[in-house]
Amino acid sequence: QVQLVESGGGLVQAGGSLRLSCAASGRTFSSYAVGWFRQAPGKEREFVAGISWTGRSTYYADSVKGRFTISRDSAKNTVYLQMNSLKPEDAAVYYCAAGRITTGQAKVYPRESEYDYWGQGTQVTVSS
Repeated sequence: QVQLVESGGGLVQAGGSLRLSCAASGRTFSSYAVGWFRQAPGKEREFVAGISWTGRSTYYADSVKGRFTISRDSAKNTVYLQMNSLKPEDAAVYYCAAGRITTGQAKVYPRESEYDYWGQGTQVTVSS
């Protein structure tokens, strides 16, 4: 069993930065790949970024490439999402999710069905 808790959301001006954290409980977390997703009001939840269980591979949605960075600290059982150059369209509730993804195929990471555990979400608001 893995429990995920997101934190770090808040209000930021356009062009600013935030770092989201996804803290996990469970000794097996290091064997899980992690994805960040987001959902804006009236929109479907969408994939933002993913990181393999080894931490060696990362994947990004085109909309955030070059601005967001996903990383993980296995010693702290935590995955981070560093968000720079934020835009108003980045405003959403951000969720982290964990799944036993072992393939290195990028197309797998955006699939919500690949993830077994989800956090409760953290709100990110970007003012223009």
